[in-house]
Amino acid sequence: MHIDALLTDESVLAELGRRLARHRLERNWTQAELAATAGVGQATVQRAERGESVQMTSMVKLLRALELLGGLDAAVPASVELPIARLEREQRSERKQRRRARARRDRNDADAQLRPWRWGDEPDTSG
Repeated sequence: MHIDALLTDESVLAELGRRLARHRLERNWTQAELAATAGVGQATVQRAERGESVQMTSMVKLLRALELLGGLDAAVPASVELPIARLEREQRSERKQRRRARARRDRNDADAQLRPWRWGDEPDTSG
C-alpha cells in the first residue's frame, strides 16, 4: 500500500505497523528481540505493529534498531522548496538581471560621443 494524503491516520499507522513487522521478520527477529535491541518494551513493539499510537521516541528507537532511521530524512526533509517560492525567486532574479547596457555620456561635453575612443595613455592631439 502506498501512503498518501488520502489515507486516514488509522490507515497510515496500520501500514507503518505492517512495514515494521515485515522488516523485523526479514531480520528473523522476534518481537522480544526487537524490543531488547531498541530498548523499548515488547508491548510497545506489539502496539506499533498493530498500528496503534506509540511515543515518537519509541518509534525512533525502533527505526534505529531496524536500521531504518535514515528513511526519516526522506520522509521529513530539512526543507522543501515549494513551486511558488521557486517561481518568486526566479522572478526576483530576472528583475535584477540587466536587460541592456547604458550609454556612457559625458553630460558636460556634448562632443564626447563624436570623438574617437582612446585608451587614455596616448598624448592629447586635439589641439
